[in-house]
This record gives sequence, structure tokens and C-alpha cells, in this order.
Amino acid sequence: MDILYLMILCSVSLAAVFLVVFIVNARKGQFEDDESPAVRILFDSDEIKEKEDNGNKEGNDEKGGNNKIEEKSE
Repeated sequence: MDILYLMILCSVSLAAVFLVVFIVNARKGQFEDDESPAVRILFDSDEIKEKEDNGNKEGNDEKGGNNKIEEKSE
């Protein structure tokens, strides 16, 4: 009977840990963008890269999110 109490305690503790992790990630915005991953698969990766390159050539001097890492390392 003691093992039953131990297993209940472990399962409730594990559920609480998963709930806390879910709440933290939800507040950080992990689950905000739920549409673009479903649409992204429909486009060829070359088309996406061309659109990004054309956007930068049209006068957008801002660097993308991946270039922020490079800025910090320079």
C-alpha cells in the first residue's frame, strides 16, 4: 500500500511540473503563432528566401532576427 502512495505523489508532482512549464512557456509567447507553421510547408524554401531577399533590397535596412546574433558577436 505504501508504493501506491508513492506513485500517486510522484504522478501529481510530475503533473505539477508539466503544468508550471506549460504556463511559463505560454506567458513567454511560445504558442502565439499557430498559423504560419501550417502555411509554411506549402511554400518552397527557395520562394521564402527570395521574398526575404527582395524585402531587404526594397530599402529595408533593418537586419533580421538571425543577424542580431551576428551583431552582438562583432
